[in-house]
Amino acid sequence: MPKTPAPPPCDADPPPAPSPARQRRKAERPQELLDAALAQFVSKGLAATRMDDVARQAGVSKGTLYLYYPSKDELFKAVVRNSVVTVLTEGSDIVDRFEGPTSELLELLMHTWWSRIGSSKASGIFKLVVADVGNMPELARFYLDEVIVPTHRLLGRAVERGVTRGEFRPVDVTAVVQSLMASAQFLMLYPYCMGGVADHPFPLDADTFMKTQMELLLHGLEVRGRP
Repeated sequence: MPKTPAPPPCDADPPPAPSPARQRRKAERPQELLDAALAQFVSKGLAATRMDDVARQAGVSKGTLYLYYPSKDELFKAVVRNSVVTVLTEGSDIVDRFEGPTSELLELLMHTWWSRIGSSKASGIFKLVVADVGNMPELARFYLDEVIVPTHRLLGRAVERGVTRGEFRPVDVTAVVQSLMASAQFLMLYPYCMGGVADHPFPLDADTFMKTQMELLLHGLEVRGRP
């Protein structure tokens, strides 16, 4: 008859719990990996970046990186979701809650985009899309589905709100949205094209440019005679 294993001694010490610092470090690791990936992608380009490079910058082994993100494509998708898609979700919440004039809503949306994406390291993602993603059909489709289409819908909701409330004249909503996006894309690309020219005769002031673009666009949209 098999013997029943003896129970462990009652006074056996439990395994030590992970220290708070170690737990905090583990919780922060995904963000550290995404930050390292974004830096490598923007510096070297998506095609030229190796997973080894990302792991080295993050200070982890390549095995640890693959544990979180099993391929470079999945790592890129995670970077986009972390840096851009979360801001689009925030923008949708802003539209749902906003109660003031639609002109102020559009200005708030653009300000949120600029502070969270346009003036941050995340702006380099658009450079990657232009330079590399066009040659990668799966990632191009991902970017269309998770960034471009939601951006169109978000800004389109805001413009349609203004038309419905009688604040904006009837317009082609798609064309207005594309005008807004074109301004944003110009701001993100310009530093990578001309930012290294020290004696440029017409240096770009991003805040002034965005403010002027919004004024021109809103003056074209707003119904004249409204306070």
